[in-house]
Amino acid sequence: MRSVFDIEKLHGILEDFYRISRIRITVFDENLSELVSYPPSVAPYCSVIRGSMKGLEACMACDRQACEIAAKKHSTHIYRCHAGLTEAVTPLYVGDVLVGYLLFGHVFSYPTNEDGLAMVSRLTSALQIDESRLRDALEKAVPIEEQYVRSAAHILHAVASYLIFERMAVLKEDMLSARLDAYISAHFTEHLNAVKLAHALGIGKTQFYELSRKLYSQGTAARVRELRMEKAKELLQDQRQLPLAEIAAQCGYNDYNYFFTVFSREVGCTPKAYRKMNGQ
Repeated sequence: MRSVFDIEKLHGILEDFYRISRIRITVFDENLSELVSYPPSVAPYCSVIRGSMKGLEACMACDRQACEIAAKKHSTHIYRCHAGLTEAVTPLYVGDVLVGYLLFGHVFSYPTNEDGLAMVSRLTSALQIDESRLRDALEKAVPIEEQYVRSAAHILHAVASYLIFERMAVLKEDMLSARLDAYISAHFTEHLNAVKLAHALGIGKTQFYELSRKLYSQGTAARVRELRMEKAKELLQDQRQLPLAEIAAQCGYNDYNYFFTVFSREVGCTPKAYRKMNGQ
């Protein structure tokens, strides 16, 4: 798991969501392992469906497919599950990294119990479940309007944003370190500063400074300078007809005089001298 969740805080906000909506809500990690849900048990009719191996497998496959769709959309996905019940899932992103999912489910969204009973019975007929128990459970279900479900889905999306904002889900530091190094390696010729790098990682400036100090003892500026010098030396050696001003620009320096000063200090000789010493 690439993330760390504050289960205690998550449990509190899931409980609040249920008290308002009366809809069960669950948090999964990025591998679809259930972390916490409220209430803990599924609806009676879902319990009957999951009581058979085929029913359980169908539920797991349905959840997986819905989460994949939501992750690709980067937004809430509302759908009918394999058994005809309405569910919604919102992906949880920290920056650009998927860390989990927030899902509500098992909503009996039909005009009447009879309509829902007919649909669910038809869709689950091949799952080898106890039809009499399923019928008993569905007859006690409370139908919920479609618009109510959509409103609940909007709140679900807001809850997802809130728990990321409140850092109830955060990336592990080793994952952040890898992402920071990868980002700098891909963008070192651009203008980089703490604000831009922290935003790219989806973290605050304080956490960014702590991370950069641990990863680069001299800070990110030193790492950017190191990468630029490596690129400059490659270009000086391999692109011998390329003007020095163009090499400076390709390495992220619009001011050739500044590039000359930095290169001479870091490498120990001028760009022209380095090219001459490393000629074919």
